[in-house]
Amino acid sequence: MIFVSFKSIAGAVFSVGLMAQGALAQDMQFFRIGTGGTAGTYYPIGGLIANAISNPPGSRACDEGGSCGVPGLIATAVASNGSVGNVNSINGGTLEAGFSQSDVAYWAQTGTGLWEGQPAVEKLRLIANLYPESIHLVARKDAGITSVADLKGKRVSLDEPGSGTLVDAKIILEAFGLSEADITPEYLKPDQASDRMRDGAMDAFFFVGGYPAGAIAELSSQHDVTIVPITGPEVDKLRETYTFFATDSFPAGTYKGQDADVATISVGAQMVTSADLSEDLVYGITKAMFNDTTQKLFANGHAKGKFITQENAVKGAGIPFHPGAAKFYKEAGLIE
Repeated sequence: MIFVSFKSIAGAVFSVGLMAQGALAQDMQFFRIGTGGTAGTYYPIGGLIANAISNPPGSRACDEGGSCGVPGLIATAVASNGSVGNVNSINGGTLEAGFSQSDVAYWAQTGTGLWEGQPAVEKLRLIANLYPESIHLVARKDAGITSVADLKGKRVSLDEPGSGTLVDAKIILEAFGLSEADITPEYLKPDQASDRMRDGAMDAFFFVGGYPAGAIAELSSQHDVTIVPITGPEVDKLRETYTFFATDSFPAGTYKGQDADVATISVGAQMVTSADLSEDLVYGITKAMFNDTTQKLFANGHAKGKFITQENAVKGAGIPFHPGAAKFYKEAGLIE
C-alpha cells in the first residue's frame, strides 16, 4: 500500500495551479488602441473594435457564442488627442495601434504636409480604412454664419493641438482666404466648445468625425445651431490640391433642426499600426474584425459601424498595408 500525505497532494495541486497561471499569463497579450476624445466618434468605435478582437484566456469559443477575437488578446480603447497624437504614440511604442485620419497618416508616413521638417514615420502601416469622417462646422443659430467665409471676426474653436481636426480646419480657412489671424481662435475639444457655445462665448467650432457626433447631437437638442455647409468653388479647388478629401453630406435630420441635407467634405478614418507588429497578430486582428459575428456587432453598435466592412477597408489606402492585413485582404480577393 502506498501512502501519500495530504501535504504532498496540496503541494502538487498548488504547483499545477501555478503552472496554469503561468501559462495563462504567458498567453495573454495586451493591445492598446488610441482613439480620440470621449465625446467624439473614435472612442466608441474603438471600444467596439477592442471588444471584437479581444479573446482573453478562458473565453468561450466563437462558434459557441463566445468571443471571435484573437486567442489571448486583451484589447483596450484609450482616449487620446486624436490622429496626430496616436501616430506619435505608435511611433514611440506606447500604443500598439490607433485611429488616424487618412490625410494625417499619409503626411506622417511620407514626411510631408503636417510632418514636413520632421522625421517621417516610415514604419506606419494600415490595418483598415473604417468609415468616412465628415467635417463638421457648427455655429450658433444667431451668429449669422452661413458659410466658411462668414467666420471672419468670429470666435471659432479649431479643436485641440495635435488633432487632425485642427490641421483640416486651417486648410479649409485658407481655401476661403482666411487664417487664424482673421478669427478669434480657440483650441478646444468639441464637448468643451459646445459648453462655451451654450454660454454664448463661442460662435462656431470645427469637428472631424463620423456623424452623428455625440457632443453635437446633445448641443443641437438643447440649443439652436446651424450645421454650416462646406462647399462651393473654393472647396472644388481645395480638393484638386488635397486629393484625400472627398465630397460628403449630412442627411436631413442628422442633427435636430437640420431639415435639409448639408454639403461638406470628409476624410477616411483609418486604423493604423507599426510595421514592427508581428504579421500573425495583425492577420488575426484583421480576420477577427471582418467575421460575420463581428460585422453584426459593428452594424448594431454605432451608426458608423455599418461602414466597417472588408470592402471599405481597402479604399483610400494612402499608406502601405501591414503585411498581416495585406495577407487577409489578398485571401479575400480584395487586393492583389
